[in-house]
Amino acid sequence: MLINRLAAAAKEGSISRRSFMNYSLAAGMTASAATGLWGTSAKAAPQRGGKFRVAQHDGNTSDSHDPGSYLSYAMISLAHTHRSFLTMINTDQTLGPDVATEWSATPDAMEWTFVLNPKATFHSGKKVTAADVLASMNHHRGEDSGSAAKALLASVREIVDNGDHSVTFKLDAPNADLPWIMPDYHLPICPANEDGTLNWQSADGCGPYKLVEHEFGVGSRLVRHDDWHGEGAYFDEIEYIVINDPNARQTALVTGDVDAVTLLENKTLSLLQRDPNIEVDNVPSAQCITMPMHCDTAPFDNVDVRMALKLAMDREELVEKITFGAATIGNDFHHSPAMPYWPDDIPQREYDPEKAKALLKKAGAEGLTVNLSTAESITTGAVDLCVLYAEQAKAAGININVVREPNDGYWSDVWLTKPWCVVSWGARPTPDVMYTLGYKDDAAWNESRWQNARFNELLLMAKAELDDMKRAEMYREMGMIARDDGGSVIPYFPNFVYGRRANVKHTGQLAASWALDGARGAHRWWFES
Repeated sequence: MLINRLAAAAKEGSISRRSFMNYSLAAGMTASAATGLWGTSAKAAPQRGGKFRVAQHDGNTSDSHDPGSYLSYAMISLAHTHRSFLTMINTDQTLGPDVATEWSATPDAMEWTFVLNPKATFHSGKKVTAADVLASMNHHRGEDSGSAAKALLASVREIVDNGDHSVTFKLDAPNADLPWIMPDYHLPICPANEDGTLNWQSADGCGPYKLVEHEFGVGSRLVRHDDWHGEGAYFDEIEYIVINDPNARQTALVTGDVDAVTLLENKTLSLLQRDPNIEVDNVPSAQCITMPMHCDTAPFDNVDVRMALKLAMDREELVEKITFGAATIGNDFHHSPAMPYWPDDIPQREYDPEKAKALLKKAGAEGLTVNLSTAESITTGAVDLCVLYAEQAKAAGININVVREPNDGYWSDVWLTKPWCVVSWGARPTPDVMYTLGYKDDAAWNESRWQNARFNELLLMAKAELDDMKRAEMYREMGMIARDDGGSVIPYFPNFVYGRRANVKHTGQLAASWALDGARGAHRWWFES
């Protein structure tokens, strides 16, 4: 029997999870059943027990439990630990079940139905119901919603409780990517109040670990949720510690004060890799460093000035000296080779200070002086990146003042506020999700305040297009428009680089959606016995 042969192959380690899932689904298994069979058959043998201590970057006192306001990595990491989502990104980058066990669409992709896991339970003991899903989604919809995920759900006309532990999303336009939107970190399933609003304030979740202690900007302690509906949750306890200083974070790993850290300093990777007590994970991804210029603010309202600043950057040197090769070079449009529909024939922008100088002369902006805000906690080498870029830009007659902002409060006080700053975007699974969140004309996170009618027209057309060839052509044209007219300088797509003590184990496959295995290391990893 095919299923038995697949299970045997998994036990022998002779088949990848991706192949296992594909063959199991083709054999008629549901996604939930296939995931469960993989978990019980795979060669890796996780052990239960222990307290997993993680030092992580990007934690702020201004953080919140409100999923509509999630911004920092610390918030995202916590959300993936004490809350659950309808779907999740698997370690092989496929889409898998979470609170929803299966999903299906009408042939025109105008309606999507998600069947809920009857075992899903909140930490308070309350069962997860369709009403909770409706409240969790509606929290981000409507004119009064200030959620950053509002744009992602803009095409949702109605969400219906089918009365059989399933919900149906009815759309104004086809959307083949809707199940891929559900793992967005703003969309965890939280309990509903009796009036249908969302009870996010209680911090009650249906994730693998229950929150016991928490202080924003400081850390958290969580214990296993024994009634969790998913696989994993091998550690007895999780402790998250916010250490924004990269040197202190790395020292904590080396000395054994913590078991894992996020965002290692790339310049020390070779040294760390010689330590037999440390394992380094280096994962290419679609996360992105952007430098958004407010296109409605002088001098960035002039496309020649924006282009001059793009031409004044030597990206190859930045990748070599700042990331030590742990990144994919950028091309001023926010579509990584790690995403589907990657347009590989768009010419790479080259460093050309003479052409930049000519454009500034044309714009009447010779000798341009501009401020660029950054902070050390944004990404490894964030300040050095700006300092080196400023040096490169001098050849074009551009004076970039690098403004080092405080780590704490960067996302509330600098991003979307200062006219030019450095931003680290998490990886998104598809170009539609990324462009909808950060580049659509009315998106809350349209960080460069860029407006381009043709780009927005193509975005809606691509979202509704079910023909992959035609869709790829649209994303290529959008990439060209963003590259040449857009308001973001994009130096590179950095790899996720993080470290763990050698006794912390995983399956060998790592999700590329966030650091620490898609921010799910807490429930996917284990201690070697």
